[in-house]
Amino acid sequence: MPSSVDFSGRPFHFIGIGGIGMSALAYILAKRNLPIYGSDLQMTHITRRLQNLGVHIFWSQEASNFEAFQTQIDPNSTPNSLNLGQTNGSKPEIRVPSGAVEAKSGNIASSMQLPQVVCSTAIHPENAEYKVARALGCPILHRSDLLAALIEEYQSIAVAGTHGKTTTSSLIAYMMLETGLDPTILVGGEVSAWEGNARVGQSPYLVAEADESDGSLVKFAPAVGIITNIELDHPDHYQNLDQVVSTFETFANHCQTLIGCIDCATVRERIQPQITYSLNPDSGADYTVDAIEYHSDGSVAQVWERGKLLGQLKLKLLGQHNLQNALAAIAVGRHFGLEFAEIAIALASFSGAKRRFEHRGYTNGILFVDDYAHHPSEIRATLAAARQRMTSDSPTLTPVQRIVAIFQPHRYSRTQAFLSEFAQCFGDADLVVLTDIYSAGEPNTGQIDGQQLADAIATYHPQVYYRPTLESVNALLSEILAPRDLALFLGAGNLNKIIPEAIAFYQPSPAISG
Repeated sequence: MPSSVDFSGRPFHFIGIGGIGMSALAYILAKRNLPIYGSDLQMTHITRRLQNLGVHIFWSQEASNFEAFQTQIDPNSTPNSLNLGQTNGSKPEIRVPSGAVEAKSGNIASSMQLPQVVCSTAIHPENAEYKVARALGCPILHRSDLLAALIEEYQSIAVAGTHGKTTTSSLIAYMMLETGLDPTILVGGEVSAWEGNARVGQSPYLVAEADESDGSLVKFAPAVGIITNIELDHPDHYQNLDQVVSTFETFANHCQTLIGCIDCATVRERIQPQITYSLNPDSGADYTVDAIEYHSDGSVAQVWERGKLLGQLKLKLLGQHNLQNALAAIAVGRHFGLEFAEIAIALASFSGAKRRFEHRGYTNGILFVDDYAHHPSEIRATLAAARQRMTSDSPTLTPVQRIVAIFQPHRYSRTQAFLSEFAQCFGDADLVVLTDIYSAGEPNTGQIDGQQLADAIATYHPQVYYRPTLESVNALLSEILAPRDLALFLGAGNLNKIIPEAIAFYQPSPAISG
C-alpha cells in the first residue's frame, strides 16, 4: 500500500465528497468505521447515503471547515461524532474524533490528527479548503492515490478504457455478486443491485473503475486489468493519441493479468493483452461470439472460448458495444474459475447502470431515456442501440418510430477538438436538439459554442435545433415530441435534470369528476 495513505484511524476529509468517484471512496472508508468528513455545495441522494453512515458534510467549501480539526478533544466523542447541526444562526457544536491531538503554533495547527485531505482533479488550487489544508500541513491525496491503495489491498479487477468502463465494471461486479464471490465494488455509476456506486464485500475481491482522464491510471497495479478500447477523449489533458496510449501502456505493465478488446486496433497493436476478446469470430481472440441476434429488448449470441463453444448468452442490454462489455465480464469470470452456465445466468439478469440507456419514464406514447454518452464514438454507439430499439419485436415493449436526440456538449476542449466527429455522429437520430456547452469547470475561450456545433451537425443532418439554455430546450420539447418518439438525452453534464419536467408536461391531466 502507498505509505502516503493511512487507514489506521486518521480522519479523511473529501473536498467535493458528492462526486461520483469521491463518494464511492468515502462510502468504502465509512463502512470501515473510519472518521470521514467532506464538503459539497448541495445535498443529493448520494450525500444523504453518506450521512446515513455517519459521514459529516459541510455545505460549503470554506477554510473555516478545518476548525473542526483544531478544537479541544471531547473525551466522550466517538469516531463519527462530529455534530455540525446549526440552528437559529448559532455556531455549530464541534467535537473532533477521539484520538485527535490539539497542537497549535500561532494560527497553524501541527496536530498528527489533522485530516488526510482527498481531492479530485476538479478541485482548483485556489479552492479555499484546499489552500487552508496545505497551509495547515494536511496530507493531500488525489482521489486516485486512495483508489490505488485500496486496489493494492485486494485481489483487484480494474476496468480501464476510453468508453464502456462503467458498464463493464458493473457487469463484472454484478456477475461476481450473483455467483457468490462477494466483491467490494467502486464504479462510476449507480447500480440498483447494490443501491449506489459502491459496496463493501467480505471476500478478497475488489472491482474498480479505473479512469484515464487525468493520467492517474498509471498509479494502479491490479491483479487483473481490463482495457475496453483506447481513443483520445480528454484533449484538456492529452495532446495526442500517443500520450493516451503511453498511459495505458504503463497501466498494462502494472497488471498481473491484462484482458483487452482487440476489436480496438489500438489495443490490438499497441497493448497486446494476455487474454483477448472480440466480436469477430475470425479474430483469433480467446473469447468470441457468433450467431449474434440484436433485438429491441437485448442481444443473444453464442460464446466461444479458445475455439470451444461455451453456450448461449442473453443480455438485456442493447447494442454491440454492450455485447463486447459482456465478453470482458465472461473473460474475468472464467479467469477466476466460474462455470459459463452461472456466468450466463448472472449476466442475463443485469439491467444496467443509471445513465446508461436508462429508461426514465414513458408517458403519452413517448419513451424518455437518459445516457451519459458525450464522445462522438459513444454517441454513435448509443444511437445505434436506440435504432435497434425502434423495431420492436417484443409484445411487451412500447413501439418507437422516431429517435429525438437531445445533446448537451461537455467541455469546450472536447467540443472543439472533435467538432468534425461530432458533426457526423448523429446519423441514427431522426431529429437532433442541441444546447450550449457544459463547461465542467473549463474557462470559456470564446472559440467554440453550441451554435457552432449545431451548424456543423446541420451540414450532415436535415433536422437540427439549437436552444442555448436548458429552459429553452424544455420549451422546444413541449412542442415537438409526439407519441412513439424515443427522447434520448445525451451528455455528461446536467442535461438530465430537465427530464422530470419534460415527462410531467406530457403526462395526462387527472380526470375531473363533477
